[in-house]
Amino acid sequence: MKNSKLKIIIATALAIVASCNEPKTVVTDIIHPDGSVTRRIEIKNAENKFKASDIQIPLDNTWTVRDSVEISKNGDTVWVKRAEKLFKNVEAINRDYNADSSYNKSITRKAAFSKNFRWFHTGYRFSETIDKKMSNGYPVSDFLNPEELAWFYSPYNINESKRNGPDSLKYKALSDTVKKKTDRWWAKSIVSEWIGGFTRLTAGKAGKEVSFESLKAREDEFVRRLEADDKKFDSLWENGVILKEYIGEVNALKYKAEADSSMNMVVNDVFVNFRDYTLRIVMPGQVTGTNGFIDSTNVLNWPVQSNYFLTEPYEMWAESKVPNRWAWIVSGLFLLFVVTGIIIKQKGKG
Repeated sequence: MKNSKLKIIIATALAIVASCNEPKTVVTDIIHPDGSVTRRIEIKNAENKFKASDIQIPLDNTWTVRDSVEISKNGDTVWVKRAEKLFKNVEAINRDYNADSSYNKSITRKAAFSKNFRWFHTGYRFSETIDKKMSNGYPVSDFLNPEELAWFYSPYNINESKRNGPDSLKYKALSDTVKKKTDRWWAKSIVSEWIGGFTRLTAGKAGKEVSFESLKAREDEFVRRLEADDKKFDSLWENGVILKEYIGEVNALKYKAEADSSMNMVVNDVFVNFRDYTLRIVMPGQVTGTNGFIDSTNVLNWPVQSNYFLTEPYEMWAESKVPNRWAWIVSGLFLLFVVTGIIIKQKGKG
């Protein structure tokens, strides 16, 4: 079992904390009314090293690439790679995702676009969705209220600004509360995922005392033990102490291999190979709905972090509308024709 990795999970109270640094990579999708997408990438690095396999999204020789060197506010040299490509439609983006060889190739991503004609305006919707990694984890919304969820999904710089602003005490308390609740979310999700994996591996072999339903009924017991013995969890697990308490000595000895395999799968899901980035979307017309955030340039953006898609899909979406001027003109002319007809008719009667 990957004890060192599991120890990191437990020792840090199973919490994911956003990086204090600004994202090094920004991906911008400019959505066109015909469904085509201009995708731009800006990658900043302290070294002139930009291997395609290290970048967060698929990038190959079909892109237009421009490299430059800049000096940061602190006087440091920053290497910058800017790339751009016009995708005919979202299917072309998804083909790149399906053949992904980037650093984030272990996750499943999909883009979607739709257009809806409404006479006076045409509506547009664009989204990117990352599939969840865990099959049996709990949605974070089960643990956080709406205000806490907004904090959880907010970009780090926005939260940091609030923590250092005039209401700092309020937001520091909110931050602490979110951390405490997400610690419990992590613990519950990890135990639930282990139960799901273990019962799949022992299906048809183990008795009812270690069935999915039986283990789920004692899930909170396992969570409390995990939280209480975080510093010595590895040794207790390796020695079979926790497993014997949870499923009995006979079953613990009989299914030790399956229990370890399930824990390894959980660790692999938690430590998914993923590098954070920021996604920005520019929609045609006026934005009418979104779950994103407005940045300083008045563009929608989303932080993309692994804790957002571990237990549920992470969808980043925006909707907009563009007025159909010709429809207004046609409607106006038709209304004028009707009114004129009525007036002429009234005069004829007079």
